[in-house]
Amino acid sequence: MTSHPTLFRLPDLEEREIVKGFFGKMIHSATMTMAYWTVEKDAVLPQHQHPHEQVLNLLDGEFELQVNGQIHHLKTGSVFVIPGNAAHSGRAITPCRILDVFQPARDDYR
Repeated sequence: MTSHPTLFRLPDLEEREIVKGFFGKMIHSATMTMAYWTVEKDAVLPQHQHPHEQVLNLLDGEFELQVNGQIHHLKTGSVFVIPGNAAHSGRAITPCRILDVFQPARDDYR
């Protein structure tokens, strides 16, 4: 966690497979977590929920996102705000690059 100006370089960050096919590099500020994902085609994110507000930025690819039972087809450039505690799941239709921003910070990703 950082509460002062800090420079990060994505190539220098450790990548971890959090869910099968979802490889993430995490940056934590005092109040937010940014997760840079590389996602394999057909990788499935099981339904889950968490108290954190999440902003999903689809940087590249196509991703099917289900939030509270409603399906959304996201393409490159899509930004989707997922409220805290909303049940959600997803599937990578193609290989994807995703930036998720969580608030408050996710201690489980440290």
